[in-house]
Amino acid sequence: MANNETDIKIVAFLCNWCTFTAADLAGTSRLKYAPNIRIVKVMCSSRIEPVFILKVLLDGADGVFIGGCAPGDCHYSKGNFYARRKVALAKTLAKSAGLDSERIRLSWIPASEGPRFAHVVNEFTAHIKELGDNPARREVYI
Repeated sequence: MANNETDIKIVAFLCNWCTFTAADLAGTSRLKYAPNIRIVKVMCSSRIEPVFILKVLLDGADGVFIGGCAPGDCHYSKGNFYARRKVALAKTLAKSAGLDSERIRLSWIPASEGPRFAHVVNEFTAHIKELGDNPARREVYI
């Protein structure tokens, strides 16, 4: 079980145009949010394949956060609609692999909403802490 919030490991795939910019705004505004997320910037949330999400969880991360543009505001037209489908598939595959699909979260956070980014990340981190350590982490032998 994670001893404190900094023991929790969350990988965040963030859209360059919206959610990454919101994360940057949260940082420059000096808003406090959980320090344990590791951000991977992608050009569009649709670039995240279900296998990436499963790989991250099977490698021992406690959660995966995907952030993208709001539906209808995607810089690549329909990218966020594709992302929604891919995340739904990843959740189904996670269940099949014996992982809790609640460890995966997709959120639409516009570029101008740094405070919302901080709130959503803190909320997700608290939820992951309630779930406890990812069982896959214990099975990794080093």
